[in-house]
Amino acid sequence: MSKNLTKREVDYSKWYNELVVKADLAENSAVRGCMVIKPYGYAIWEKMQAELDKMFKATGHQNAYFPLFVPKGLFETEEKNAEGFAKECAVVTHYRLENDPENPGKLRVDPKAKLEEELVVRPTSEAVIWNTYKNWIQSYRDLPILINQWANVVRWEMRTRLFLRTAEFLWQEGHTAHSTKQEALDETLQMNRVYADFVENFMAIPVIQGVKTESERFAGAEETYCIEALMQDGKALQAGTSHFLGQNFAKAFDVKFANNEGGQDYVWATSWGVSTRLMGALIMTHSDDQGLVLPPNLAPDQVVIVPIYKNEDQFDKIFKLSNKIMTSLKSNGVSVKFDGRKTHRPGAKFAQHELQGVPLRIAIGPKDLENGTVEVARRDNLTKTVMNISDLETNIVKLLETIQNDIYDKALDFRDNHITKVDDFKSFKKVLEEKGGFVSAHWDGTPETEQKIKELTKATIRCVPIGVVKEKGYCVYSGSPSNNRVLFAKAY
Repeated sequence: MSKNLTKREVDYSKWYNELVVKADLAENSAVRGCMVIKPYGYAIWEKMQAELDKMFKATGHQNAYFPLFVPKGLFETEEKNAEGFAKECAVVTHYRLENDPENPGKLRVDPKAKLEEELVVRPTSEAVIWNTYKNWIQSYRDLPILINQWANVVRWEMRTRLFLRTAEFLWQEGHTAHSTKQEALDETLQMNRVYADFVENFMAIPVIQGVKTESERFAGAEETYCIEALMQDGKALQAGTSHFLGQNFAKAFDVKFANNEGGQDYVWATSWGVSTRLMGALIMTHSDDQGLVLPPNLAPDQVVIVPIYKNEDQFDKIFKLSNKIMTSLKSNGVSVKFDGRKTHRPGAKFAQHELQGVPLRIAIGPKDLENGTVEVARRDNLTKTVMNISDLETNIVKLLETIQNDIYDKALDFRDNHITKVDDFKSFKKVLEEKGGFVSAHWDGTPETEQKIKELTKATIRCVPIGVVKEKGYCVYSGSPSNNRVLFAKAY
């Protein structure tokens, strides 16, 4: 598996695209704008999925599944949501193919098989879910409903990039229904915190929790909360969102409930989601010119053992020792594999595991057998250490924890060093062009100013940070009074 990756400083975008393919994470498919997630990439996604699923269930949520297709009439019921997604929708108009009489061996769409009503391939599921909830909710006793679904969605993107922006992608979407506004708001904030907890503690990516501006808000929401991460090239990436939907969908779909006071009220709603975009965040936050750098929590194989031998007798002895080591590590919850491939030299194996980001590599040769030692190599900082086999179990477990923390600290230092306060537009543009990262600046609160800054700099307001300190100042662009700073950045 050849590396030969383009250096990040030469062409960051090219480095990213090459790494995704060469590390066997994903590749472009025959379907325009869609990707094939390969087994190694999917194994990482499964780890994310498993941890998030556990966290959702710990907060009282259950999994369900809803249809891929949404009748156009349902989709357009909540007007703001429909309008927001309309330009990205794929639409099914017919239900059958037939042999083409003018082209033998070819098929055509049967003109007689036109659907009475077009079906939208879900870009998001609020419409079909709230039409369903209408049948589930009669009384306050039926609430809350706390549902999550793992699914695929389609948003017809014209400019695609593996994991970051594809026409079809995998995600989870939570959809909850509540009897009070406060309960729905609490749910929205809780799930944003769940996302932050997962991304920081499991993916080792520091994030900023915040609120989106009205122009960046989810279509049909009253408030959108988010977590924003910073990539190594100084661009931001929205890593997750949680939406307070108010009563908008309940009113659109006429979802009422009998409250405990005997009256009728509309249900309060939330929705929240993260996607395979997180794979892109993982790559661009931690990886280097040698390939992937995976935090141990996400690595399909946390440890790989590579034998170095000259004959079968040596191989057999190393294999026997490796089995003992693997049994010991597995009993401590460490995922470990023995790379016994005889088609590859040790150097080629080292290069592959380095490229694929395996956190720890153990090399065992004949001298190690004599000395009772092994060589342990860290992927994150590319250092090597000789360890006694007798201490290996304890040391590996501790080392994996250290690596997880070190990877996070490195990303945090980078993020914190790339939050820059500015008070004038000249400095604003200079920081964006030369340093990158988040620019903390005053904004007058108007969508006109927000749009003008975007047009002039390509930077958007990533969020108003939660808990931001009130601070009197003047808008970096218009000079109008402002009560606090917001975070701007160029973004994926």
